[in-house]
Amino acid sequence: MYGLIGKMRATPGKREELLQLLLEATDSMPGCLNYIVARDPADTTAIWVTEVWIDAASHKASLQLPHVQEAIARARPMVAGFDFQFETEPAGGYGLNQPAEAGGEVRG
Repeated sequence: MYGLIGKMRATPGKREELLQLLLEATDSMPGCLNYIVARDPADTTAIWVTEVWIDAASHKASLQLPHVQEAIARARPMVAGFDFQFETEPAGGYGLNQPAEAGGEVRG
């Protein structure tokens, strides 16, 4: 599996709008096992995104999907910057749906 954990900053007053846009853009992304968008309670401009994919190729392919491209274009003016982005190798965990082709049972 392939994972990403990132922290982005919204332009002042745009965090909720950006957060909502990120949530809407997560629909129908083949290979995505988990996509979590969270507010940073200590920073009113910060958003954390945690992603788990079958593999890095699935993540890369998702960036070419028309609805994702549209969301990126709409989000760009609301993004003040990116603080962190870390790649991970998820090992599993509660709530993580692992398809059979990724070596795990399908759980829901």
